[in-house]
Amino acid sequence: MSTELRGAADELADVLWREHTVYRDRAGGVVIRGEHVRRWISLSAGAGRDQVLLRAGRLLDGGTTAPARSEAVASLSAGTTELAAVCRRLLAETAEDPAPGRSSRPRAAGRGGRHTGLSSWLVAAALAAVVGLYAAARAGLL
Repeated sequence: MSTELRGAADELADVLWREHTVYRDRAGGVVIRGEHVRRWISLSAGAGRDQVLLRAGRLLDGGTTAPARSEAVASLSAGTTELAAVCRRLLAETAEDPAPGRSSRPRAAGRGGRHTGLSSWLVAAALAAVVGLYAAARAGLL
């Protein structure tokens, strides 16, 4: 089965992506990495004799793989075209999910947290100076 998985993965990789890396994982399955699209697909033996478990996920910064976001079982004898269609569907589902650990709402630019920023301190100092000058002028000191 591992030879069949490797052959199917090589054919799938050529159909799905121009740039790819195919390697065997620790569990005996085969992984196809598309660095340029930051996605991966794995093929491993399914429950049946001719079945293959297809899983898809993202590549994180630094090149590590995130856990699978979607998976499906397909027949290995279905052919490369049918397996590629299943893989494309899994990759589309993976692309629709928000990035792991991030909310769907982006953070406001320039917001560093709860601490008061330098610009806020400068505005407060300028306001204090204007109030001080006004008070000094009213008291006849200027």
